[in-house]
Amino acid sequence: MSGHSKWSQIKHKKSLTDAKKSKEFGKLARQITVAAREKGPDPASNPSLRAVVEKARSFNMPSDNIERAIKRATSKDESVLEEVLFEAYGPGGTAILISGITDNKNRTSQEIKHLLSEHGVKLASPGSAKFLFQKTDDGWQAAANLPVDEKIKESLSKLFEALDENDDVNNIYTNAEI
Repeated sequence: MSGHSKWSQIKHKKSLTDAKKSKEFGKLARQITVAAREKGPDPASNPSLRAVVEKARSFNMPSDNIERAIKRATSKDESVLEEVLFEAYGPGGTAILISGITDNKNRTSQEIKHLLSEHGVKLASPGSAKFLFQKTDDGWQAAANLPVDEKIKESLSKLFEALDENDDVNNIYTNAEI
């Protein structure tokens, strides 16, 4: 049969997994750079950097990539990466927190605003949704979960997929019971 070689199938599967790995490595590299810039490039004296490096190693991120991200934090000619947190209210009154790392806050905020408006969600003012969450070591945890129906769960999952495609978005948190 023409066009049905085993290598062809392997190649397509490999390209998908490599794309996912690359995206995850990029997010981890930005997290490493921000953590190293905040409290220094030494993982022994910087607990947040140590935690992110351990997370990167658990994803089998190469040591060269980790070292390069730490060096980028100490370099003066690199653009400044900063952490951003966006708050929104989704369908059914669900609160959404979107955390990310970006080199251009204006560009990222417009991209996030556009993605949210495509799904019928609007950005909320700072502090209006954050009070429904508690800060933990791993990120944000909902103080109380909000029960939602299947239609809302489906629209939220579509929104989360669209947000996850954005390179600047790291984590998405919601108080909806999904």
